[in-house]
Amino acid sequence: MKAFQIILIALAGLTSCAKKTELAASPTSTTTTTTTTMPDSNSYTYLALGDSYTIGQSVEPDESYPIQLTTDLINQGLYVHSPKIIAVTGWTTVNLIDAIAADPISHNGTKYSFVTLLIGVNDQFQGLEQSQYQTNFVQLLHTAINFAGGDSTRVFVLSIPDYGVTPFGMGRDSVIGPQIDQFNAINKAASLKAGVNYLDITGISREAATDPNLIANDGLHPSGEMYALWVQQLEPMVAARLMKK
Repeated sequence: MKAFQIILIALAGLTSCAKKTELAASPTSTTTTTTTTMPDSNSYTYLALGDSYTIGQSVEPDESYPIQLTTDLINQGLYVHSPKIIAVTGWTTVNLIDAIAADPISHNGTKYSFVTLLIGVNDQFQGLEQSQYQTNFVQLLHTAINFAGGDSTRVFVLSIPDYGVTPFGMGRDSVIGPQIDQFNAINKAASLKAGVNYLDITGISREAATDPNLIANDGLHPSGEMYALWVQQLEPMVAARLMKK
């Protein structure tokens, strides 16, 4: 039992105990210099909102999907500044809403060329009501659209990965998977209604059931290799929108 408790603390990304610990950490791993106006046509700014999947828990910072996305866009000739990241391991939608409200960008008129949003796994893990998740997610969508200058086509939502196929979730995959699908049905419907871009990466996450290289050393979070698979699909979507005048 003691060993199991230690594992839960080490894999704090999805525990309420971890939430208290991680909230004391800095929510940004990399930030841009914020501005009060949209950037010019020769450069782009990026806001990434989320939780452990956005900061890249248990992988090197440059392996996280926001940094890999930024690098790939630059390689395509689109100069993107280092992303502003508001995300902490263990965050629910409520935590993210509160953190955004407390950040200076909510008060100084800062806008971004594009915004990504991936949130909800901790709502599911902590057994929070799906109806409340829906309400909170819609609020976060509106917030993301506002940060994108009111342009919903510059917001990109990623579905929640299925951690049920990881060693951490093993034995509970038949319960976790269907619940993740239910939460994703909520965020997808809300995203389509709001007119934002939606990328389903849940299927990719389930490939970890047969490919351990897609899981980080903590036995729970995605590896840099899995994040790269997400970016392979996300980068063309973002690039197409940025190049559209």
